[in-house]
Amino acid sequence: MGADEDAVIGRRGSRPKGVARRQEILDRAIEVFREQGASGTSLRRIAEAIGVSHAALLHYFDSREQLLVAVYAHAEQNHENPPGLRPGIDTMIHAARRNVDIPGLVTLYSTLLAASLEDEEGVGRDFFTARFDVLRGSITESLRVQQREGLVRDDVPAEHLAALLIAASDGLQIQWLLDPGVGLESTLQTLGVLLRPPA
Repeated sequence: MGADEDAVIGRRGSRPKGVARRQEILDRAIEVFREQGASGTSLRRIAEAIGVSHAALLHYFDSREQLLVAVYAHAEQNHENPPGLRPGIDTMIHAARRNVDIPGLVTLYSTLLAASLEDEEGVGRDFFTARFDVLRGSITESLRVQQREGLVRDDVPAEHLAALLIAASDGLQIQWLLDPGVGLESTLQTLGVLLRPPA
């Protein structure tokens, strides 16, 4: 995802002070959702929780959905993968390690994704459609390179493997939210074993 992706969700602010204020709101909201999640929370209650006025939130975001999607996009953009980590199973495992420490954001992601399926259009639907398209594309290209290098089995199309990796990661996150005993990282590592070329 691009570095300015969350800027298109809601209003960015027309002056440097406004841009900085918007960033501050998103950073504070991430901390609140990291601890509490955002399920069933109104825009007014979110404003109270992050210590700003309801009017301040409405200055930048038209709706609760717009704010929540912007918060998730902002959080995702602020977590870069370690250098040299190629898109694929390794990035999924890295994300799983990170997500264990931020269940509130995992809940936010799952809630927003489910809500986006209920509307044929809207900011959530647009965000997740674009996110999955970019993610599938980058993982597919990385897997093709790894197939040529003999690191990933090449008897299955790379685009199928990419879609299955994303599905496995998202599905495991939901299982983990319901039962923290589910091995999020270890199960993804098992999937990595299945991706290796047959001996």
